[in-house]
Amino acid sequence: MIDIRPYIARLDWHREPQGLYAPIDYALAEGGKRLRPTLALLACQLCGGDAEKAVPAALALEIFHNFTLLHDDVMDHASVRRGRPSVNKQFGDNTAILSGDEMLIEAYKQLQHYEPSLLAQLLPVFNKMASEVCEGQQYDMDFETMADEQVSKDDYMNMIRLKTSVLLAAALQMGVIVAGGSKQQQEDLYAFGIHLGLAFQIQDDVLDVYGDERTFGKAIGGDICEGKKTYLFLAARDNASEEEKVLLRQMMALPSAMAQERKHKIEQVTLLYNRLRAREEAMKGIEYHTTQALNILSRFPQQEARQTLEQLAQQLLTRQS
Repeated sequence: MIDIRPYIARLDWHREPQGLYAPIDYALAEGGKRLRPTLALLACQLCGGDAEKAVPAALALEIFHNFTLLHDDVMDHASVRRGRPSVNKQFGDNTAILSGDEMLIEAYKQLQHYEPSLLAQLLPVFNKMASEVCEGQQYDMDFETMADEQVSKDDYMNMIRLKTSVLLAAALQMGVIVAGGSKQQQEDLYAFGIHLGLAFQIQDDVLDVYGDERTFGKAIGGDICEGKKTYLFLAARDNASEEEKVLLRQMMALPSAMAQERKHKIEQVTLLYNRLRAREEAMKGIEYHTTQALNILSRFPQQEARQTLEQLAQQLLTRQS
């Protein structure tokens, strides 16, 4: 399979004004998992296409994904991304917003490499995904100010489907389109991506509490300190007695402005999660969606691309970053 990293490295961000483009280079240089472009390339290969032809779509998806991270970090006041200062911490909020805007434009520029007939198929998928990611982010922000009883686990799953899963699903669908695959193949791999994304995000919730900051790449306990209604929180709430629900709300309401306050809040909420078996519930969710994804993938002929996709799905059960 084609390695997308050299193509990303060849993107030229040495332009003026450097105040706009240097943060983009900084954001893309560290890399991360490159999961989304890899999925596009694998889907293209799985459906009999030339993966090289899917490179512009893969680059568009990776640039778009990193654009969302720049804006997310501003909204979340995050100071660490992938184990180093986030763009907003390194260059300031205003620069992160503007450079993020430029990244969105650059993502669309990558799609210009396709002939009109193919572009006409790719753009609706990309545009729908882009809107849904924004919808998911808004739901995520809305949930922060809503009472916990107003947010169900189904509400949360819909939010992460929009915020996380649809980008993975669109990457796979776009790979199929570039390959000239069938509508059924598009639908199957889109569904595979949805389940993959749900498992990925639930595991991200787990790692935010139980991960190792050195491998996770960002501060542990951020979701707790921000009062986010994650899968762990909702699982704990649903398993709690009325008294425990009151205690959980009290722990989540603890201040976390100072380092010592933050440490205390994370410790107390984690102890409550442990008592209410929130982590075990989350692992069941990860296993369910991973199994669903693998069942869908079994409809495709056995080949290298399918094996790689299966490995990616299975790795979500044990990933640490």
